Amino acid sequence: MIRLARMGARKQPHYRIVVIEKARARNGRPVEVVGTYNPRTNPATVDMKRDRVDYWVSKGAQMSERVGKLYSRPAAPAASVA
Repeated sequence: MIRLARMGARKQPHYRIVVIEKARARNGRPVEVVGTYNPRTNPATVDMKRDRVDYWVSKGAQMSERVGKLYSRPAAPAASVA
C-alpha cells in the first residue's frame, strides 16, 4: 500500500509518502519512501517520485485516498536556472 506516514513535532505535521505492507503500523518500517508532503506551507508542498509510484502500482500496490488525491495533482514545474 502507498500511504502517508506522519513525521514532525506535535502540532507541526510533516508526512512521508511510503510504500508499506498494509498490516504494518502507520509509522512502521516502510519498503520504500517515495516522497514527502508538507501541508503547512502555502500552498502545500508535495515532492513525489512519480516513476517509483507508477512502478509500485504496476506491482499491485494500492494508494490510500489521500495519496491518490496528491498524485492526481499536476506535477510541480521544474525550477529552471537562467
